Amino acid sequence: MITSKTYDGFEVGPIRPPSEAKSLLLRVTRNCPWNKCKFCRLYKGTKFSIRPKEHVIKDIDLVKRWTDLFKAAEDVDAQTRKILINDLKNELGEEQSWFYSSVISWYQSGMKSIFLQDSNSLVIKPNDLIEIITHIKKQFPEIERITSYARSETVVRISDEDLKRMADAGLNRIHIGMETAADTILKLVDKGTTKANHILAGQKVKAAGIELSEYYMPGLGGNEYSDLNALETADALNQINPDYIRIRTLAITDQSRLKEDYEQGIFTRTNDTKMIAELLLMIENLKGITSTIISSDHILNLLPEAEGRLPKDKEKIVNALKSYLDLPESEKIIYRIGRRTGIMNTIQDLKHSVRRNLVQGLIEQYGINNNNVDAFVDDILKNFI
Repeated sequence: MITSKTYDGFEVGPIRPPSEAKSLLLRVTRNCPWNKCKFCRLYKGTKFSIRPKEHVIKDIDLVKRWTDLFKAAEDVDAQTRKILINDLKNELGEEQSWFYSSVISWYQSGMKSIFLQDSNSLVIKPNDLIEIITHIKKQFPEIERITSYARSETVVRISDEDLKRMADAGLNRIHIGMETAADTILKLVDKGTTKANHILAGQKVKAAGIELSEYYMPGLGGNEYSDLNALETADALNQINPDYIRIRTLAITDQSRLKEDYEQGIFTRTNDTKMIAELLLMIENLKGITSTIISSDHILNLLPEAEGRLPKDKEKIVNALKSYLDLPESEKIIYRIGRRTGIMNTIQDLKHSVRRNLVQGLIEQYGINNNNVDAFVDDILKNFI
């Protein structure tokens, strides 16, 4: 692993979970230590490195200084406040002018949460991560949530004692990209883990008292392994009982290795309707867990209304999925185009005459039909990643 030794000021990485929109983004590592998943292009062409903990602590102290100044500015007159803010912006210079916007946005949102970037902050030494988290809590005792992404393969290598120490320090939510628990598919997409380790990692996080979000990717097995994806993933989730199951419908970008596999006939691409059928099969096979299923936090998901808390909302979720699958093909096309273009948000919008007319106008304009709707939708989805 590469460690960058020069402190170049506050850093922010390229990604965060949608649920961390109001969080301060604190970069602990750069890029992804695995960086081989065929469906992901985010870190392609980049090198992984660990920021020295001293640099991260400098970032924390810098944010603390600025938020203290923002608080002090509230107690002065408008003219003095304007001068103070301009002085702060000038101090940063043009290269880090974005830092002002980032910190003041966090300050105005109440400074309740911090997300540790990039893709796998738990890969650093446990003592270093605990020191960083402890310093966050020291400087910002009002913090309610500290969150990170993590890989299953990383978590299984961390001792239960160290995970508990992280939780006690203040790490209270981890996002793991399970995507699938089918070993056949995990190998196909070069995920670098196994079903057994997905299960073990999830169980370890839960045992440490840390909230767990697991991500499931309908479509990742293509046509050939669609049922396998649903059934194996449901089985793993049943053994973990994560706090959240977040749906991330597959979209294939031109820059991904999965696109190459598709073009070579190795991967068999599916479509919206088949992925909804797969999602339904997965949901139907979730048993004995109390997870919250979230579909509304990403535009890739066709049916944002298919979410809720298990087991009480399971019937509602199943019915939402079936309501789409039961539509005539012509109605499916209208809804798919409506949702993918942002004109429609839920199936109920099919009854909204203005939105429906807008979508039908697009369908006529571009000559969309059963033969080309998949290609049209795929082109749109590329822009959402």
